[in-house]
Amino acid sequence: MKKLLSLLAAPLLVSPLWAADLMQIYREARENDATYAAARSSLDAGREKTPQARAGLLPTLSANANTVWNENDLYLRNGTLPSTVNANPRFNSNGYTLALTQPLFRWQNWVAYDQSKFQVAQAEANFVQAGQDLILRVAQAYFDVLYSIENLKAVRASKTSIEQQLESAKRNFEVGTSTIVDAQEAQARYDLAIAQEIAAESDLEVRQRTLQAIIGKEPGELAPFRRNAEIPQPQPADMKQWASAAEKDNINVQIQEAAVEIATREVDRQRAGHYPTVDLVANVGKSTAFASTVGGQLETDFQNIGIQLNLPIFQGGLVASRQSEASANRAAAESTLEQTRRNSALAARQNYLGAVNGLAQVRALKAALVSSQSSLESNRLGFEVGVRINIDVLNADNQVYVTRRDLAKAVLDTLMSQLRLKAAVGTLSEEDVAAANALLDPTAIQ
Repeated sequence: MKKLLSLLAAPLLVSPLWAADLMQIYREARENDATYAAARSSLDAGREKTPQARAGLLPTLSANANTVWNENDLYLRNGTLPSTVNANPRFNSNGYTLALTQPLFRWQNWVAYDQSKFQVAQAEANFVQAGQDLILRVAQAYFDVLYSIENLKAVRASKTSIEQQLESAKRNFEVGTSTIVDAQEAQARYDLAIAQEIAAESDLEVRQRTLQAIIGKEPGELAPFRRNAEIPQPQPADMKQWASAAEKDNINVQIQEAAVEIATREVDRQRAGHYPTVDLVANVGKSTAFASTVGGQLETDFQNIGIQLNLPIFQGGLVASRQSEASANRAAAESTLEQTRRNSALAARQNYLGAVNGLAQVRALKAALVSSQSSLESNRLGFEVGVRINIDVLNADNQVYVTRRDLAKAVLDTLMSQLRLKAAVGTLSEEDVAAANALLDPTAIQ
């Protein structure tokens, strides 16, 4: 009895009952994708800009100490010294100092602190962009695998049809009803079909390895699309609204807007090189030194506090040059921002058209698939009553696979256009992954 149960359970242990869906693959990618992990670390690094800039506004405290062994030979010009003076002092001098500096006015430090806030905002926007890129990369890799599977099915169906045609051509040649040319042409088509099958198998392997590189492990079985899945229309159904939103909310636009703010403040920071600086300084310490007048060492305790003013007058033109450089960089950042806005609007228009036209193509291919299936059923019936031959049935069956493959590609391209449309306006999120995932059937293992 136990042996029977183990035999029955063996297939369940070998093959999964549920295929991995898009949401599962996406979550694995969030945990294992190296590019996304690098973006997360870059975000942590970028957030340190503010405490680094704040340090320029806070006091600094430093301490130093020294101990020095001294050997001196003292003498007058005539070579003699008073008897009360040690002519060869040998002594150890020591000292320490504790210094405090509090900036009172350093305009460049205040500008740098303000600048750091935009650097942090830019780092956070870069991480959001990395998250959207991850969604697009995962979806594209996932959909590429699904399409490669459908393509391989179509290629194999075509190969089967051509193989039947080759066998028929050989039989006809043997009985004398066709020439050797027909058999050779059928053989050439069959050889080409084998090559296409090898290419399709290789393409599927490459697509699977691409997905594996993102999630860090074998993807296994993937959930295909539901046969009756309906892709929703983009909302709002107005291309101008999408383009307008992309010009304002696209993540790359936000990144470049922060870059412009950073460049603007860099101009102010470099200009501040002409400004004076005022610091509060305080020192406390102790030192020992040899005093020849008393013939021994003296200890000195000191404390001082004061205001220190530093006024730059001329630095060889360095400050003016850096200010000019910063102004040029600001102009470049502003131009890049304008180009980024245009590119974002263009991407929104392209992907909106891709989504809308893709939906129309999906509807047309669904109708074509229904017609192809009807044709297949008619040819099967005709074969049963003798008015169609087996080749007709195989050709009709191949047409169903080809149409199904084309439909799968249209569906995948339409979904990718919708995801890219959301990315163009900066709203692509895990909710969109869940919406696309709802169109899959994890129970339908391919």
